[in-house]
Amino acid sequence: MNATQMEVLISMVAVLGLFVLMTAPAVIGILRDRRIDRQIRRAAAAPVTEPPGTPAASRPVRRAASRRHARAA
Repeated sequence: MNATQMEVLISMVAVLGLFVLMTAPAVIGILRDRRIDRQIRRAAAAPVTEPPGTPAASRPVRRAASRRHARAA
């Protein structure tokens, strides 16, 4: 390899490196959007087990503390 070929090789590697640096954020954004779209499709396809607005059976009902306990605290 002579000097001219080395310069061409270095220039080509530099251009390819810049190309990767310029396109990497766009590719990462596209992949992120596709992942979010998959999550949305999966959530939309999931069956609804209870109607909205009803308390879940696994969650205890929280009530306000009585006045007697509120004063003691």
